[in-house]
Parts: sequence; structure tokens; C-alpha cells
Amino acid sequence: MDSPHDTLVLVSKTFGLFYLIALSVAVLVYVYWPSNRRKFDRAAQAILQGEDKPWR
Repeated sequence: MDSPHDTLVLVSKTFGLFYLIALSVAVLVYVYWPSNRRKFDRAAQAILQGEDKPWR
């Protein structure tokens, strides 16, 4: 017979696994959503639009 602690550990590990999988899927959906492309392209080019001189 399993102890209550072992059962709780199993449930928490299982919940944590599914939570991280769902979070990863949500992040991937956000990143690859077509309407966010313009925002990410602007952020990628923003560093290149600054002055190309040393800071004083």
C-alpha cells in the first residue's frame, strides 16, 4: 500500500508535468501567432536602428 506522501508526490509531479507542457504550448502559440510577427520583427530590428557610435 502506498503512503499518502508517495501519492501526493505522484500527483504533484504529474500535475507539474502537464502544467509545463501546457505552458510551453501556450508560449509557442503566442510566438507563432501570425499577428505577432510584426511586433517581433520590429523588436529584432530595433537594436540595429540606433546610432553606430560609442556612448559618451
